[in-house]
Amino acid sequence: MTPQKEKKTKGKVVFAGAGPGAPDLATLRCVETIKSADAILYANSLVNPELMKWAPENCEIRGSADMTLEETVEFMRGIVEKGGIVVRLHTGDPSLYGAVAEQKRALEKLGVDYEVVPGVTAAFAATAALKGDLTLPEISQTLIITRGPGRTPVPAGQALRAMAAAKATMAIY
Repeated sequence: MTPQKEKKTKGKVVFAGAGPGAPDLATLRCVETIKSADAILYANSLVNPELMKWAPENCEIRGSADMTLEETVEFMRGIVEKGGIVVRLHTGDPSLYGAVAEQKRALEKLGVDYEVVPGVTAAFAATAALKGDLTLPEISQTLIITRGPGRTPVPAGQALRAMAAAKATMAIY
């Protein structure tokens, strides 16, 4: 019997958009990513826990609601250094109103590889549920996705009133 070569996997973090809530609105790529995960870190108050049904049996699943940015990054780094894949599940699409930028910057400083899997955002899911359209000929050919001020301030000139002056379709989060 000849010894088999040990398979060395390169770990990484995958920021995946979990969609607007319904598990069947998660993209195929998101589901495949979950199926390949060694660990899943998700915002337990925002991401539907039913998505975890696709996780492998020995996958470490952890909610991030009680974790700081530093703890989140350290958890991900630890898994990746062992050659594992961490799926960082965010609601909707990770590029929209998520805390992904600060996580990516921290991972880059540490030399940790990552990729981003897009997701379905709530604006599109809500429009579909209402059987509506976000753009219509001669009415609106522009979509503005915005939000009001909250814990994160809105930059000067991007207040809702200013955005509404464009007379475009607006999805307000």
